[in-house]
Amino acid sequence: MDAYDNDVREPSNLPPLPTSEELEARRKAQAFQDACGMFNVKSANQTLEEAAQRPNPVQLWLSLWYEHETCCVFADSNVGKSVYVIQMASEIAKKQKVLYFDFELSDKQFQLRYSDEDGNLHKFPEGLFRVDINPEALDVGHDFEDAVIKNIEQIALYVKASVVIIDNLTWLCNASEKGEAAGSFMKSLLGLKIKYGWSLLVIAHTPKRNLTNPITQNDLAGSKKLFNLFDSAFSIGMSAKDSNLRYVKQLKIRSGILEYHAENVMVYEIEKTGSFLHFAFRGYATEKEHLKEIDKKEEIALKEAIIQLQSEGKTQREIGKELGISASKVCRILKK
Repeated sequence: MDAYDNDVREPSNLPPLPTSEELEARRKAQAFQDACGMFNVKSANQTLEEAAQRPNPVQLWLSLWYEHETCCVFADSNVGKSVYVIQMASEIAKKQKVLYFDFELSDKQFQLRYSDEDGNLHKFPEGLFRVDINPEALDVGHDFEDAVIKNIEQIALYVKASVVIIDNLTWLCNASEKGEAAGSFMKSLLGLKIKYGWSLLVIAHTPKRNLTNPITQNDLAGSKKLFNLFDSAFSIGMSAKDSNLRYVKQLKIRSGILEYHAENVMVYEIEKTGSFLHFAFRGYATEKEHLKEIDKKEEIALKEAIIQLQSEGKTQREIGKELGISASKVCRILKK
């Protein structure tokens, strides 16, 4: 062996080989991880370090909905939920594929909504796909929920969609024969969302509400249990000032800050430009400006109803629920 051979060294930039103690620690950590099954266990510092290597959430629609998150929009009937969400979907579909499950409108109703007086059709981005009901395949009995979830998965994979919109949760739950349908269906849907990394938006209705009251999470049909399943949520209210005006109020967000709260709601006017029915932005306002004002006679009648229910032994919370107002409002009226 010559001098050159005797001078061979390992490259200095290679990491040192792990010691037997380190190898054993890794083996135990992997065994522990495997034993945890459905859970991931990491130190808080490791969690931060690994998460920091991934990009921050990207806004899909303002700060109302972020990529890879689950969002809910809810409102009363005929307020324009679907119009607003189609507008969102159309914009998002310019960059990624969006799958819109429409359980509200027939294809003809959809066509009429997006046509002008001369029959000219609106041109949507090619990345927007609409799905409606096939009546012949609707009778699946007690397996309704499972069949719907399976078909949603199949279609999303077929079109390679990264964004999935369900319009609406109320229809699916009414069509299901199972009790607790909303929560059960949402958990199954969230399983798919997690599995494929979808951005998921669900449209829901509100029960009949008192238009003098601000919108809260309690106005979502299914209320708190359902609300807790979403990363973000917002609602659309009808303005008491003008029947053509709507306001959007943000109620929940995890990835950003709550921008469009009661003191800063977004105001829109529903209008049709050519063949496109949409929400035209009109500025910002307080929610109070768009709520119905209660007149003196209604206020007196409300107080009498509260006093009557109180005399029956009902709590302020029970009274509020029955009359469609908050418990704090019941308290305020009783103090007057």
